Amino acid sequence: MPESGGGRAQREHIPPSGTGSGTGTGPGTHGLPAPVAKAARRTGLLVTLVLGGLTALPPLSMDMYLPALPAVTDSLSAPAATIQLTLTACLAGMALGQLVVGPMSDRWGRRTPLLLGMVVYVLATAICALAPTAGLLIGFRLLQGLAGAAGIVIARAVVRDLYDGVEMARFFSTLMLISGAAPIIAPLIGGQVLRVTDWRGIFVVLTVVGIVLTLVVWKWLHETLPPAARHTGGVTDALRTMRGLLADRVFTGYMVAGGLAFAVLFAYISASPFVVQEIYGASPQTFSLLFGLNSIGLIAVGQINGKLLVGRFRLDKVLGFGLAVIVLAAVALLLMTTGVFGEVGLVPVAAGLFVLMSAMGLAMPNTNAQALMRTKHAAGSASALLGTSSFLIGAVASPLVGIAGEETAVPMAVVQVSCAVAAVACFLLLCRPWQRAGREADGL
Repeated sequence: MPESGGGRAQREHIPPSGTGSGTGTGPGTHGLPAPVAKAARRTGLLVTLVLGGLTALPPLSMDMYLPALPAVTDSLSAPAATIQLTLTACLAGMALGQLVVGPMSDRWGRRTPLLLGMVVYVLATAICALAPTAGLLIGFRLLQGLAGAAGIVIARAVVRDLYDGVEMARFFSTLMLISGAAPIIAPLIGGQVLRVTDWRGIFVVLTVVGIVLTLVVWKWLHETLPPAARHTGGVTDALRTMRGLLADRVFTGYMVAGGLAFAVLFAYISASPFVVQEIYGASPQTFSLLFGLNSIGLIAVGQINGKLLVGRFRLDKVLGFGLAVIVLAAVALLLMTTGVFGEVGLVPVAAGLFVLMSAMGLAMPNTNAQALMRTKHAAGSASALLGTSSFLIGAVASPLVGIAGEETAVPMAVVQVSCAVAAVACFLLLCRPWQRAGREADGL
């Protein structure tokens, strides 16, 4: 009888020899002696925390820094558009790093590329804390993103190594909750750090977090890809597979629509520190609270999507509704920032941003799900393409929100409206959901 993914994972994580491999006689912990079953549960929790930390590190690196953006512009005597490139560089590094680290982990195993990436991340982050110019900060933020991508890719790969079926889906859901919580606490931590030190202290905190996580990975995360399962044609095979995926019109439609939705989100991430603090006069702590509230909205709607909507409604209907709400919220923000409703305060703008962010909980998970449903034969390459395209499109959108300086929120709203409308266009023109709905109705 085939073993369950959860049982296999638990046995592989009972480390009698420190290799992470092992054998057992029954699925799960039910067929194991009580002491061994207890050790399996304890080790499984430890692996969850380790992989959760790896998944949370990139959003921590991005979002803990957000409340300090205005202070960085003053400290380094650089315009806002230049400092926003520090976000773009980190995001672009995370995008490109996924394409590099994924094949590396297939060839040399999970531990070596992960530990190498973590060490580079720590060094790059420490240098960011000392950067004397905006140019050096941008360069080492790029390196920080490249190295931090190792945690994103390899955490997913380890889950695939250890779990199957329902257990894998549950584990990914846990990781999504952890990564979703990171943007909530990151600006709050950043705001509190700014109470006792300057923006460089945020990078010191991230350096310490990176060191701790590196030591935890080295001590407790064992190799999950045995030598017999590794291959040497990683890059060539991945490129060939990705070319085939991009030839699929529907997959590409979902991929680009998801990337454009992410660009709407990242336009908010990169512009909101200036909009909330510089234009509307809020403190870094108030900004952090608003950012956390918006992240809670995204997580809550995402959980409603997974628990209540998926299975009851067609994913395309839920996705279309989410994209429509994003467009409406972005248009409302554009009207408010251009003065159509007169001079508005922070509360209406914050409400519009909350609706926009919450609707991401319907759009982003469902674009990924619909795309991956078409690529069961190449889920790993498809996942890399989805992640990389989202990061790259977001990186392109980021500097545009500051093109008119710090005194207006209009560029942010224009970028959001443009990307949201383009996402709807890709969804309708490339995915053509009505065609599949018709085939499903005919039983095809």
